[in-house]
Amino acid sequence: MKAMILAAGKGERLRPLTLHTPKPLVRAAGVPLIEYHVRALAAAGFRELVINHAWLGQQIEDYLGDGSRFGLQIAYSAEGEPLETGGGIFQALPLLGDQPFLLINGDIFTDYPFAELRRPLSGLAHLVLVDNPAHHLIGDFCLSAGQVTDARPGRVSLTYSGMAVLAPQLFADCQAGAFKLAPLLCQAMTQGQVSGERFAGCWVDVGTHERLAEVEQLLEARG
Repeated sequence: MKAMILAAGKGERLRPLTLHTPKPLVRAAGVPLIEYHVRALAAAGFRELVINHAWLGQQIEDYLGDGSRFGLQIAYSAEGEPLETGGGIFQALPLLGDQPFLLINGDIFTDYPFAELRRPLSGLAHLVLVDNPAHHLIGDFCLSAGQVTDARPGRVSLTYSGMAVLAPQLFADCQAGAFKLAPLLCQAMTQGQVSGERFAGCWVDVGTHERLAEVEQLLEARG
């Protein structure tokens, strides 16, 4: 199974750190955020990785190179203009092949054991969900008996973690350009094609200076 890290975001809320540094290379405990993913993927047995990028993306290529020092083969999907989540994945599909692949947002920090997602996919997508953080109490989706549905009033919701396994067939009717991933997932949910799981371990959406500081504290506590 191949993996893809979404790394094209500009990181507006992390300015001024992201004025001259792409968000995935912002450091926590002296290590770029994306490197935590890269090393965890290698440790989990992944060998082929695709990374998309836009804002200052050449810096990401210069830092990670071809991936050999991590035990990986890294291919890059450069976006002249940001294509959002769905469009970025769609452009990278030729690099990902025709089999399901692991998708990870480059701006999260987690200790999720990625090896657990290297298993056959039934349906079009499998999402890792987490308890709703303070900055997103409304949540995104509902999880029942291993199936994911869109959030509904009166039902317990969970937040999409930015980790998933996707089948390329999810994008069968898409065209090149900028578009979001969420509508594709919601459409697949109506067909019962999206499974999911709840993850209760370490997970931080590193979108602000405060949450970056939270990651620093977590790493410091681990020594």
